[in-house]
Amino acid sequence: MTSIGLRQRERVARPAPARRRRRSGERSGYLFILPASAHLLLFALVPIGFSLYLSFHEWSTPSFVHAPFVGLDNYRTLLHDGPFWSAMKNTAYYTVLSVPLGMAVSLAMALVVNQKLRGTRLFRAIFFMPVITSWVAVSVIWITLLSPNAGLVNYFFKVLHLPAQHWLDNPHWAMLAIVVITIWKGAGFSMVIWLAGLQGVPQELLEAAAIDGAGRWRSFWHVTLPLLAPTTFFLVVTGVIGGFQVFTPMYVITQGGPFGATDVAVYHIYQRAFQEFSMGYASAQAWVLFAVIFLATLVQLWFVRRRGESLLV
Repeated sequence: MTSIGLRQRERVARPAPARRRRRSGERSGYLFILPASAHLLLFALVPIGFSLYLSFHEWSTPSFVHAPFVGLDNYRTLLHDGPFWSAMKNTAYYTVLSVPLGMAVSLAMALVVNQKLRGTRLFRAIFFMPVITSWVAVSVIWITLLSPNAGLVNYFFKVLHLPAQHWLDNPHWAMLAIVVITIWKGAGFSMVIWLAGLQGVPQELLEAAAIDGAGRWRSFWHVTLPLLAPTTFFLVVTGVIGGFQVFTPMYVITQGGPFGATDVAVYHIYQRAFQEFSMGYASAQAWVLFAVIFLATLVQLWFVRRRGESLLV
């Protein structure tokens, strides 16, 4: 009994240094995440809360003294704001064009670089390079390429005896040109996501399909693509969210023109906030945009769950 009591006392005495080490490790961990947490708090959570506050006020000067509370007036005015809903329509049009086309192009790229060929790593790097290139630099390059007089694209059109186009000055072509530019810019990122999904497809299933007489197309359509459902869902959701938040190409390339053809929601909010200095009304627009994105995401979640597909990648 004495030896048992000594052992129990030793077990009770030992954890104290271990607890101290664990607490010290926890403090070190909190210190490591402190910069990121402070950044998130100061540059994300505080501005989000402040914008919600502003959406109920009429704030046009950097002074809280001249920010009268207007309640839901900003939201009521927004219901009858034709230019804003026109910008939302343009945003939806851009999203409907860019998301499926971008996914198709990036999937084709992933299928190419997933082959066991020489130089595959080089092609992956080349395809991904536009993703890490500055949007401003990309915009300047494409403005030059699509120039109606000296642009390389119109030069090839002339070689093919096709009429030259004013890509960025024509309301019918401007949005399509922006879609092409954004697909070229972001396809490399989606390609990497598709590639991860493709490399997770069990080769045994493809071999079994080949033994059963399925060709490459049927194997892809009936085996590979269904197994890529979680990847597809991820890219659709992130693509729709990114599509509704598009801003930089419209700001740098077209400034919302011509004749409002590329005036999208975020650019419209930027104009109201930083050109007209109507911060309260712009904040209300931003929260309506958030609600639209949130509802669109919920609809996609509901659709996928209804089909019984797993959301885990």
